[in-house]
Amino acid sequence: MAQIPSPRDILQSLIAFDNVSSRPNRALIDWVQDLLASHGIASTLVPTEDGGKANLYATIGPADRGGVMLSGHTDVVPVEGQAWTHPPFRLTEAGGRLYGRGTADMKGFVACALSAALKAAGRPLATPLHLAFSYDEEIGCMGVRSLIDLLEGAPVKPAFCIVGEPTDMAVATGHKGKVALRATCTGREGHSALAPLALNALHLAADCIGAIRALQAEIAATGRRDGDYDVPYTTVHAGKMQGGVQVNIVPNHATIDFEIRSLAEDDPEAIIARLRAACAAILAPLKADFPEADIRIERLWDYPGLGTAPDAWITRFVQGLTGANGTIKVAFGTEGGLFDRGLAIPTVICGPGSMNQGHKPDEYVTVEQLARCEAMLDRLTDRLEAGL
Repeated sequence: MAQIPSPRDILQSLIAFDNVSSRPNRALIDWVQDLLASHGIASTLVPTEDGGKANLYATIGPADRGGVMLSGHTDVVPVEGQAWTHPPFRLTEAGGRLYGRGTADMKGFVACALSAALKAAGRPLATPLHLAFSYDEEIGCMGVRSLIDLLEGAPVKPAFCIVGEPTDMAVATGHKGKVALRATCTGREGHSALAPLALNALHLAADCIGAIRALQAEIAATGRRDGDYDVPYTTVHAGKMQGGVQVNIVPNHATIDFEIRSLAEDDPEAIIARLRAACAAILAPLKADFPEADIRIERLWDYPGLGTAPDAWITRFVQGLTGANGTIKVAFGTEGGLFDRGLAIPTVICGPGSMNQGHKPDEYVTVEQLARCEAMLDRLTDRLEAGL
């Protein structure tokens, strides 16, 4: 049996893979599969059609019972345009910090989970440990869905899941759901010298954004609130607008990409319906002269929120592993809602590092946070050997 590498050593190898979401992750996944195999752990890959990307699923211990699933994504966000002072794809240790793209979000946890799995392979587990590593989380939790399909057809599913996104090792029980949308605005082109005789699609888009802002202001003032979040209400945010060819042409087409991040108590469909009604009101006085005028709103993708009860068994169990007393909710989305709602696998979020460092230049996780995560997973393995 090969020697078990430390989480830091594994993290050093993981950081060296430049697997931004737009690029394949297969080299990293093949490396992980080989590492597991060198310790007698079989794993299953769920590849894309072209084979360039894959999810990985592995079980250590008896396969005929639920057990605990450790979930992490393997993709990272780009580094272009950021002022890094450390090489982003080479692990650098300085001042008690481990720098590199993905150290916090979330290869630090993946490294700890792999180390825990290698240790667990040498122990007589009464309850299994599962690993679930995905791709394309950073572009809308897209890749994990084929892994969820695999688990849905499995004879036995994990009993609960720990998603290791960075929480400073606090136990997080919730995050908002997200819906990404696009508004396509259709006007009528014309020469800019005769602009009032045409219908400017960018102006329609601006009016649409005005409706988005008005709805957001209303929600912020009178909508439901959850004080566990930094922003305690549902948000509606426009992130991208495109349109036009050149300055002397009135554009006939423009698009707005926007999102809704909703509290569990809010229905995003109701918010979309209100925006459609507001857009219909914008178009109504224009239709007589411009029958082609349109603002069409479509869903691009979504993922559900997570809302595990603070007194749920899984919450108390993971608190026992970390020594935490309270719980938090996180502002960012995770794959946890898909496991919880899609597969009815109770889920919490707990991992090393802070999202305050994620997606930034000189991203890092502290040595202390990595050690705390390793200790938590060592205690988990003890519990799995004892049958929980």
